[in-house]
Amino acid sequence: MRSLALFLTFAVFGLASPHLNDQWEAWRAEFQKVYTDEAEAVYRRAVWEKKWRLVRRHNLEAEAGNSPFTLGLNQLSDMSTDEVNAKLNRLKEEDPASFDSWISTRWDKGVEKVPESVDWRQYGLVSPVQNQGKDCGSCWAFSAVGALEGQMARKTGVLVPLSPQNLMDCCLKNNGCDGGKLSNAFQYVIDNDGIDSWKYYPYEEKVGDCRYSSRGRAGNCVSFTTVRSGNEMALQAAVAELGPVSVGINAGLDSFHQYKEGVYDPPDCGTETNTHAVLVVGYDTDQGQDYWIVKNSWGSKWGEQGYIRMARNKNLCGIARQPIYPIVDNKTGSPRGFSSIQQPHEEM
Repeated sequence: MRSLALFLTFAVFGLASPHLNDQWEAWRAEFQKVYTDEAEAVYRRAVWEKKWRLVRRHNLEAEAGNSPFTLGLNQLSDMSTDEVNAKLNRLKEEDPASFDSWISTRWDKGVEKVPESVDWRQYGLVSPVQNQGKDCGSCWAFSAVGALEGQMARKTGVLVPLSPQNLMDCCLKNNGCDGGKLSNAFQYVIDNDGIDSWKYYPYEEKVGDCRYSSRGRAGNCVSFTTVRSGNEMALQAAVAELGPVSVGINAGLDSFHQYKEGVYDPPDCGTETNTHAVLVVGYDTDQGQDYWIVKNSWGSKWGEQGYIRMARNKNLCGIARQPIYPIVDNKTGSPRGFSSIQQPHEEM
């Protein structure tokens, strides 16, 4: 049976390219890739070579000035496009009627008075990049705690990383590694009257029994609201005035999976469906190209140390389709210029 499996694998994918042996082994060592049997190793090598050729071809186009971003091999490079989407991109979209009922019109006037650029990482509203893992679609939990961390930091002056695992285990309206809605995550924190810190309730990349304890409580939420769908000017105003905002995007393309650096602006990223939850932490302009600063949950070796710059003012990949953020108290003061927030001195 093993010989037959190997034969079929070679028949489908062809023999490996010997000139890539050293690069394959170096990549495996960097990302600590170990496979259960020879057939899997052959399959993963074939997928990896396909991604290697994609990266090389795209980067030649970028060098010729035909793309504003580059690609690179990362921990996802031995996973097929369908596999990445099935395992990692598990955001559940909000019901349109419910989403519309939560909209705040506060941001509808747009961006007349907001700064030209904002980066909330510089003001301590953004915790370090983490990795949801290769087998868990918990993006919704990481995006939700990211938005909540920023609002708690505004309120308390201290940035404390919160627990996506708490949401994974205890938010029963969502489905853990099989995905969930951002609104359900915030509603859990409201109903539970709190969420634990990451340090007290660390991430495990799988669903377990709910172990929330008020002893580890580090965040709370009184309500949540949304930004009008498709309105990037309103989203810009919300990010400028509030801090990081949770959004969904279409993250289904190979170019997103293998993104390395630059302003991501592919010609074929649809806006009809959001599949992956991320966190908008700011915006800026580079050589005339407006972009969003977006925090992902695929580790610091993905993209620009875990971040991606996405083209702005074209609703790229549906980034303004369903923005949502938590409210931690009833005060509405602006944090702009607030620089007293400090990063936490704790191991994560």
